[in-house]
Amino acid sequence: MAAVQRLLRAAASSSSSSVAAGRRRMTTSLAPEQTPAAAPAFPFAGAERRRRPAHERNVQWVFLGCPGVGKGTYASRLSRLLGVPHIATGDLVRDELASTGPDAVQLKEIVNQGKLVSDEIIINLLSKRLKKGEEKGESGFILDGFPRTVNQAEILDGVTDIDMVVNLKLREDIIVQKCLGRRICSQCGKNFNLACIDVKAENGLPPIYMSPLLPPNNCMSKLLTRDDDTEEVVRNRLRIYNKMSQPVEDFYQKQGKVLEFDLPGGIPESWPKLLDVLNLEDQQEMKLAAA
Repeated sequence: MAAVQRLLRAAASSSSSSVAAGRRRMTTSLAPEQTPAAAPAFPFAGAERRRRPAHERNVQWVFLGCPGVGKGTYASRLSRLLGVPHIATGDLVRDELASTGPDAVQLKEIVNQGKLVSDEIIINLLSKRLKKGEEKGESGFILDGFPRTVNQAEILDGVTDIDMVVNLKLREDIIVQKCLGRRICSQCGKNFNLACIDVKAENGLPPIYMSPLLPPNNCMSKLLTRDDDTEEVVRNRLRIYNKMSQPVEDFYQKQGKVLEFDLPGGIPESWPKLLDVLNLEDQQEMKLAAA
């Protein structure tokens, strides 16, 4: 529970510089939002405990990458493989919006107005999720969608050790095609993608092929497109992300924690290569390949 306690105290700080002063650096085997206001006090925010060294816990990784690149897909696969929770802040926000929790009303107003969710709310949601996990005996995590700003990165760095940052890369034109092909079934709620991406090699860039993820026949007539999956909105999201993410990437690059991974294609092409650079094996995939 040490990380949760420190996260809440850091969120309550009125100055990001005070958080940065208490930041701890760590080496690994791999080489403009407002400062949050005081966070609500939780009853477990008192005691102090030491950070657990890496050999006493599971991995603590962060996944970076622009919207639509596939962070959730690969983070969730690694989560299952390594036995650590995959914590996506987008899911935390959606769950809170659907709840009657203390942040729900304020959060709905922010989202409806198209504003950025504040550091305070995101950190509170993340703190509660970590607390629940620790109460269930969880160890380690893969964060997806956090941190998105240097302020968030400094707060996180001040309360827990991040072992590695996996930065997924994919060409913008391909991400746009992926996003425009996304569909969700209004009946079963599953996600699909109708885009068949077949980009030839040109100008020194490698070819990329991504097969579509087609729905079964009974879902085909019930497919819906997200309201924000238009080319204009997608490109604007990418522009905002690129502007905000570069300082975060630089923050972790200086610590030697970033693993840059250029996706060579869809899951069949990318997953084995990602496992290879992480020095991991997926026994289930190996069994299927040998069958």
